[in-house]
Amino acid sequence: MIAPTSTDRGQPLVRGLFETLIEGLEYAAKCDTGFNFYTGKGDLKTRLPYAELRDRAVETAKRLVLLTDIGDRIGICAVTSADFVTMFYACQYAGVIPAPLPLPVTLGGRGSYERQLQRMADTGDFAVLLTPANMENIISSALNDNDIPVISFEDLANYPADGELRPHGPDGPCYIQYSSGSSSSPKGIIGTQKTVVANCLGMVSSGGLNVSEGDRAASWLPMYHDMGLVGFMIGPMMTQLSVDYLDPQDFTRRPITWLSLISKNRATLSFSPTFGYELCVRRWREDRELDLSSWKAAGIGGDMVQPEPLKAFAKTFKDSGFEESSFMPSYGLAEITLGATFSPFGEGLLEDTIDIDRLERTGEAVPVTDLTPAEHRRTFVACGRVIPGHKLEVRSFEGKVEGERKVGRICLYGPSVTPGYFHNAQATQAAFTDDGWLDTGDLGYWIGDKIVVTGRFKDLILWHGRNIWPQDIEWAAQAAATSRCGRACAFAVGGSGDEKEIILLLECRTRDEVLLAEIHSMVSAAIRLEIGAPVTLILVPRGSMIVTSSGKLSRARVREKYLSGAILNLQADVTVRLIDEHRGIS
Repeated sequence: MIAPTSTDRGQPLVRGLFETLIEGLEYAAKCDTGFNFYTGKGDLKTRLPYAELRDRAVETAKRLVLLTDIGDRIGICAVTSADFVTMFYACQYAGVIPAPLPLPVTLGGRGSYERQLQRMADTGDFAVLLTPANMENIISSALNDNDIPVISFEDLANYPADGELRPHGPDGPCYIQYSSGSSSSPKGIIGTQKTVVANCLGMVSSGGLNVSEGDRAASWLPMYHDMGLVGFMIGPMMTQLSVDYLDPQDFTRRPITWLSLISKNRATLSFSPTFGYELCVRRWREDRELDLSSWKAAGIGGDMVQPEPLKAFAKTFKDSGFEESSFMPSYGLAEITLGATFSPFGEGLLEDTIDIDRLERTGEAVPVTDLTPAEHRRTFVACGRVIPGHKLEVRSFEGKVEGERKVGRICLYGPSVTPGYFHNAQATQAAFTDDGWLDTGDLGYWIGDKIVVTGRFKDLILWHGRNIWPQDIEWAAQAAATSRCGRACAFAVGGSGDEKEIILLLECRTRDEVLLAEIHSMVSAAIRLEIGAPVTLILVPRGSMIVTSSGKLSRARVREKYLSGAILNLQADVTVRLIDEHRGIS
């Protein structure tokens, strides 16, 4: 029976003080730590110490240099495996640029996946695409119009390994990471050695995660997303941390295995979007013993922080040693490599309940009073302070720097910021302000020196002079709905300004006519009370929504799907039949 890599490095901790990923890996290879890959049942299937990773990456790089020119882009299907990790670091030694690619299960069906992959291939101009053998057919099918060789990991191992290494230097590229596409088509975000190293350094410092001796990480996050790729594959290597991995699909089926790995191996650092914590609560059956007392930083990132599901998690696992103060809300995006802000250790969820009606009408985040109606109360969670060496400003739409509690566009500046999007000058220009700051497209406000994120600018719904956040509608629906309901998605269609119709799609896990009618009535009443705007509620089958590579809801693509008529209304047939019965038609 194999044992996972040690938590003890066996060498002094070096916190990201390297100029390149290769330099970081060369030092990590002297340590006793590394990566560990587990099955859905929590059994260790692959142990990959950093020393072995370094040797495998060098050998693979000697094969890649014979297939590529320096600076070529290499698409790699980012499965959670030792093979992917090896290929990624091999590219660093071979002087080529890896582009981690998402997997079919994340994008709403094979057809959608193939279209996404074709767009990535068109913009990435790949010299070769590497994939596990079991995905070779679907990848080749997707790229049948592109002249791109598709090589399996297994076949690549049989190529000659006698090329000369040509490693990336400190001024060189690092990777291309495709954006999740929550509000647009995916774009290839350029990561350089300097931006990636700078972000890792900022995140592991005392102003971020403060990585120290005895730390260990656990992750189920996909490696094609910045949280998984940088946060739990590159960052740990740059601090010589051991990491215990669970495949995202295995997490979806057995989320408690994630917690079991934290418990068994005494992990201290692990992150998830809110829905990951929520899934653990739903699947917990109190049939296992857990000790989560080692978990000092239970990070939340990748999406809006929802306090209620997190509080439910803390309550559910309190007897397992989990402390609510361990929660660490954060904010980031791939355009700044990964992390922009982190909450302080031990602070937990810093909640701010404001008058949402006042916010929608004036743009000011005013705290509630005893006189504020319940339906106007909205609780946000602060996402902490900006990492060392970086700056964050909240700016008005006219470019004015805003003060405390005034909502505006979140703009970032610092060494972690991407130089732009690969082969997309128009998108690059649009992403930056005239004075060179990254305009994230997110909206937020300050509480002291901590940022509160309120949503995406592109998702805002303008109605009768109000700025309505779609997640307010979605969360109100989910709070009122029964356990038979899943994801919700709100957006506006038709007309302009006040002529728009607000649509809310709500997934239901039932086809029972009576239950559907009850759900529709209950949720509609809750929305009327809390939103105060007309909303057309449509109950749809489970699996109707489209999510991004990071698990975020893609409102723009769901809206397109709805407008194309590709979403089924579960009550449409019922309504037609009831009308026919009323008319006496059999």
